[in-house]
Amino acid sequence: MRDPRPDAGLPLVRSILEGAVAARAFPAAAIEVGRSGGRLWTEAFGTLRYDDPSPRTSTDTIFDLASLTKVIATTSAAMRLVHEGALDLDAPVGRYLHGWDAPSHAGIRLRHLLDHSSGLPAHVRLWERARGRADCETLLRALPVEAEPGTRSVYSDVGFMLLGFIIEDVGRQPLDVVMAGLATELDLGDLCYLPPAAWRDRTAPTEFDPWRNRLLVGEVHDENAGALGGVAAHAGLFGTAPAVGRFAQAVLQALGGGGTTGALPLMRQFATITGVPGSSRALGWDTMLVTSSCGSRLSSKAIGHVGFTGTSLWIDPEQDVYVVLLTNRVHPTRSNEALRPIRPKVHNAVIEDLERIGVLPRN
Repeated sequence: MRDPRPDAGLPLVRSILEGAVAARAFPAAAIEVGRSGGRLWTEAFGTLRYDDPSPRTSTDTIFDLASLTKVIATTSAAMRLVHEGALDLDAPVGRYLHGWDAPSHAGIRLRHLLDHSSGLPAHVRLWERARGRADCETLLRALPVEAEPGTRSVYSDVGFMLLGFIIEDVGRQPLDVVMAGLATELDLGDLCYLPPAAWRDRTAPTEFDPWRNRLLVGEVHDENAGALGGVAAHAGLFGTAPAVGRFAQAVLQALGGGGTTGALPLMRQFATITGVPGSSRALGWDTMLVTSSCGSRLSSKAIGHVGFTGTSLWIDPEQDVYVVLLTNRVHPTRSNEALRPIRPKVHNAVIEDLERIGVLPRN
């Protein structure tokens, strides 16, 4: 039996997002809601900029996905290499990266990079002193370990940058090539690193960056990713809501044991909380907390991630639902935090709307 199609949209969700645009929480937004069998609803809101006139947002609008890169590109690539036996989650980082076998770093395992329990700092302003991988690696090797690996989780771009270097070395391909292969295999459409110039007119701008002295349009917002040339494990992907939605469909199919396990092997293992004390982290992914961006209506099996630029992806295998919400909330400034309370309201409203039209049973 096919799901009922919400031809009139999801009115509670639409009302929240229209109100958020009016309140200037962000100029542009695109949302997609779907299931493992395909999308249910896609809609766009607002305009790309606050300037008048500005192009209206569409479902083809390209967004800087920010840290959604961590799960779409990096975690997927790591998962495949583990499945192939090329990476060992319990191996020390020093097995794969030169200079990381010093006693101070010897306890850091690959799994610690994925669940953010490496003990390495959350963030370092590499772009102020480094250009390219070699410079960045030199600075990262000098970082102190702030906690014993595996004992606490602190969300760390640093750990994911190292993971990206390892994936490139072991797989013998740069991350953008790895991602291009995954995008082709899953038929994702418009989703890649280093978006082509032809996408620029439909790309939502982020912030005016004083370091680069320009408004960023189709150029990665994250400065450390910029110092790495726009291709990094923690940020750098650009894409549309439908493209991220197709990735979410593949994740749901893989979690259900469907036909995409070749592209996304070990999904169930990577979607399981790792057990770091006080942490909701799985391998690469975050998991459902009622206090998080996913709201209180997703199941305890839900996994997801957010991005600094105003993006999020939540996937609930128990209810067979995904929600992609992309915005450019950092335009014109990253100081705008109005999106934070809106995210859980949107996800709660998605479930309520889907119950109302009969896609989900009422609880």
